[in-house]
Amino acid sequence: MAEANDELCLLIQVESRTALENLDAILEVDGIDGVFIGPADLSASLGYPDDAGHPDVQRVIEQSIRRIRAAGKAAGFLAVDPAMAEKCLAWGANFVAVGVDTMLYTQALDRRLAMFKSASAQPQEKTSY
Repeated sequence: MAEANDELCLLIQVESRTALENLDAILEVDGIDGVFIGPADLSASLGYPDDAGHPDVQRVIEQSIRRIRAAGKAAGFLAVDPAMAEKCLAWGANFVAVGVDTMLYTQALDRRLAMFKSASAQPQEKTSY
């Protein structure tokens, strides 16, 4: 069990102005290995709902990644846009999540639905399914 505990990675998520105001104190907590930045809620908390690309939000994200790394912790970010993923990596992020499970699931279902809608207009093949 001790070995398993040593192999665990504890990440926390920062998504609000309040969390940013307390980031230095959070980074001092022993046992926290890294901080993951959630851009959607963070941008809303900063007064820019649905606009994580706003220059003010971008500046805060960059500064936060640099602060996290300076504290010796891993910095992570959620980027559904490849250009934003590249920016975060250039700013020093150690890892970037490139999708949201619910978003990926919805996109897959939309593709599947479109496939069947277009297929219903065509002659059907015989199948046991």
